[in-house]
Amino acid sequence: MSSTDLSTTYLGLELVSPLVASSSPLTGKVDSALRLEEAGAGAIVLPSLFQEQIEHEELELARLHDFGAESYSEASGYMPELQAYNTGPGGYLRLVERMRAALEIPVLASLNGISKEGWERHAKLIESAGANAIELNIVHVPTDPSLTAENVENLYTEQVATVTQAVEIPVSVKVGANLSAPVNFATKIRDAGAAGLVLFNRFLEPDIDLETMDVVPRLELSRPSEMRMPLRWIAILSCRSDLSLAATGGAHGAEDALKLILAGADVVMVASAAILHGPSFLSDTLTEMRTWIEEHEFQSVTQMKGSMNHENCPNPAGFERLNYMKALMSYSSPSP
Repeated sequence: MSSTDLSTTYLGLELVSPLVASSSPLTGKVDSALRLEEAGAGAIVLPSLFQEQIEHEELELARLHDFGAESYSEASGYMPELQAYNTGPGGYLRLVERMRAALEIPVLASLNGISKEGWERHAKLIESAGANAIELNIVHVPTDPSLTAENVENLYTEQVATVTQAVEIPVSVKVGANLSAPVNFATKIRDAGAAGLVLFNRFLEPDIDLETMDVVPRLELSRPSEMRMPLRWIAILSCRSDLSLAATGGAHGAEDALKLILAGADVVMVASAAILHGPSFLSDTLTEMRTWIEEHEFQSVTQMKGSMNHENCPNPAGFERLNYMKALMSYSSPSP
C-alpha cells in the first residue's frame, strides 16, 4: 500500500487531497458532491450566491413592507426591520446545511459580486449555516474613465474587509488575471483579512447574437493552456506571500496539477475536467499524481509544494521574462 501523503492545508483547513472541486453544477447537488468526495476531492466550493439574488429578494421584501405599512397604520409593528430579517436566499443557506451534514470534507460557500451592501449579513448567515470557509468571487468591470487601478483595487479590499470583519471562518478571494501588480494586491487583501487567493477567475465573456442583435454571455470550458497564467503568478507569490494559494482554470490532468503544486499551489481547483469526465476524473488524477510523486522520491504533497517556485527553481527568469524570442525560435523552420 502506498505511503505517499496526498494531504495538504488550505485556508488553515486540513484536506485529504490537493484537488478541490470548484464551483460548478456538480457542487450544487448533494448526490454529485458525495461522488466528488468519494473520488478524492479535498473540499468542494458551492455554486455562488450572487449579489443580484440578494438585491432582488431584499427589494421584494421591502415592497411587501411598504405595502403593509401603507394599507394598515399598525402593520409596521408586525414587520421586522430588514436588517434583522433573513432576506437572503434561504435555499442557499439550506444547501450549505445539507452539504455540511452529508460530507466529511470541508464545504466552502461562494459570494459573487462587488457591492458591500448585504455581504456582511449574508456572510454571517453562511457562517451560521456551517460553511467551513467563504470564497469571495469579486467581479467588477471598470467602465468609468475616472476610475484608476488603485480605485478598483480599493473596491476589492473594502469588500474583503467587510466580510472578514463579519465572520470568524477563513475567507479567500478569487480574482481575474487583469491585475496590474498581483504581488502588491496580495499584500493588500492579506492586510484586509483574507486568508487565501484563488488565481484566476474565468469570467463570462460577452458575444453578439447576429440574429437577435443582442449581447449574450458565453461560457466555455477551460483548456489546459490556461493553466500557465496561474502557474506563473503562483510561482512568484508562493515565496512572497503567506496567503494560501489555489490554482484554478486549465487543470485537466495529473501533469497540470503536479506543475501547479510544484509552483507553490496549496490546492488545485477543478471544474471543467470534472464536468467533461465525471467525478472519477479526480480519482484517476490522484492515482497518476501518486505514481509520479513516488517515482520522483517525494514523500508527500507538502514536501514537493513550492520546490519549483520563483525562489527555488533553477531558472527564476523563466517566470519573469516573457521569452518571446525563445518561443518564436521554437517555431522556426529548421535550416535547409
